[in-house]
Amino acid sequence: MKRKEIVRLAKKDFEKAWVETAKTLKKPHHDDEYPRIHLKTGKSHMLYDAIEELRQAYLKLGFDETVNPLFIDDNHVYRQFGPEAPAVLDRCFYLAGLPRPDIGIGMDKIEKIESLGVELDEAKIQSIQDVFRHYKKGDTSGDDLVQDVSCAIDVSNDLGLRILEKVFPELRELTPVASGTTLRSHMTSGWFITLESLHNKSKLPIKLFSIDRCFRREQREDASHLMTYHSASCVWADDELSLDVGMAVSESLLEHFGFEKFKFLPDEKRSKYYIPETQTEVYGYHPKLREWVEVATFGMYSPIALARYGIDKDVMNLGVGAERIAMILHNQEDVRAMVYSQTYGKWNITDRELATMLRINYYPVSPDGRALMDHLLRTWRQHGDAVSPCEFTAFKGEFMGKNIEVKVVEPEKGTKLLGPASWNAIYIYDGNIIGVPLKSNTEDKLALSAVEKGIPTNISYMDGFAAQAAYKIEEMVVSGTDSTKLRTTISRSISDINLRLDDVALNYITSKNKVIDVRGPIFSTITCEIVE
Repeated sequence: MKRKEIVRLAKKDFEKAWVETAKTLKKPHHDDEYPRIHLKTGKSHMLYDAIEELRQAYLKLGFDETVNPLFIDDNHVYRQFGPEAPAVLDRCFYLAGLPRPDIGIGMDKIEKIESLGVELDEAKIQSIQDVFRHYKKGDTSGDDLVQDVSCAIDVSNDLGLRILEKVFPELRELTPVASGTTLRSHMTSGWFITLESLHNKSKLPIKLFSIDRCFRREQREDASHLMTYHSASCVWADDELSLDVGMAVSESLLEHFGFEKFKFLPDEKRSKYYIPETQTEVYGYHPKLREWVEVATFGMYSPIALARYGIDKDVMNLGVGAERIAMILHNQEDVRAMVYSQTYGKWNITDRELATMLRINYYPVSPDGRALMDHLLRTWRQHGDAVSPCEFTAFKGEFMGKNIEVKVVEPEKGTKLLGPASWNAIYIYDGNIIGVPLKSNTEDKLALSAVEKGIPTNISYMDGFAAQAAYKIEEMVVSGTDSTKLRTTISRSISDINLRLDDVALNYITSKNKVIDVRGPIFSTITCEIVE
């Protein structure tokens, strides 16, 4: 009944019209049925969760957020670290760039260009010389060199690239030349530059924090070391400060993460940018961890280093590793696995996610085909235990413009219309895909656990066969064939019951040594023919 008719009926007999509304629901495509459809929010990274929490903790303590310089000239490292600078620079990454050579256009190069099918005149030669001159001066980007050369001699970009490759090998042979610029290895390197600009422009106290990447040229990356990490650092500058400020800030900052007790111990590293005896390690006790862990370091900047930047204030600096906080809070043992979980972490797909990756393969595309599925399933449910030989008409009538008759049959004597595994239901449990008997009279522990704790897919073996039969009958009608016969016997794999599994799920199940067990006898036959 159409919706307009239901509305008219409702004016006469609301109760009857209300019952009719149930018939307006259309059977969705199998892929649009639960649990194939799964709506969930995106998953954030635990490292960036920790960074956001650190941001909020600093803001609540009255610190203003800033961005410190990332590219640090090595002379700043000498100004800050003094005699310790060479050892510090040994762990720094220096930036390097390709030099821009002085490229001339002699007769040999002109002849090579012309040998590639390009006609040159004085104007084009001058144009290409101008391109390389601008490139040498830095007026032209290397990204634009192919385009500029191609335009100068009026050729396609493909030919221009070939000319650069064949005629100007000096471009290909360039080697990087190191500069004096490093990637920031300590947030302190940025703080001195920032404070140099602000110390006489801001009202005291100056309270700033910055959470950003630092880079260190470690000998190797391992469970506790990465070549890039996030420093959650702050500075507090005032006319007079004591080390007690560092204790108070670290305590309040870390209480935000649930730490309850604190110990402040002298740090044996003794960095030269701190005043002697002020570099302090912070240990915190967390009730969930039930142990003391090192979580931060603070100290008072040395007046010697500060004076080199014209700063005549006391400055307390505190640093917390964001990765360190995230590892502690999430009980992670390997920083590589935490940060780069896609590479080092354990691969895990939940049963719920696996349920979205198991689908019926051949599925009817027309409304008639989906209705035929229901006719087949109803007939099987009604007569499945009938003793063979037997034959039942599942559908007779118009189907996609043709009159057809569909029968379910079992010609063999002494059996039943359907085999004993026909109505096995498919569950996903602990990464396994299991076909479980409908009556659950199995003694298989895995199958019993699947029913109790697993995810039901709402697919039975006969659901898959019914969908395949309806799809094949659609094909029969469209192709003009007069009849077709389909039979399924024993299921040994998911393809035998017309199911398909995403490659990702199959790779996961295989790599984890899980099982796909959908074995069982089905023994069902369907016939279809065009009738007048």
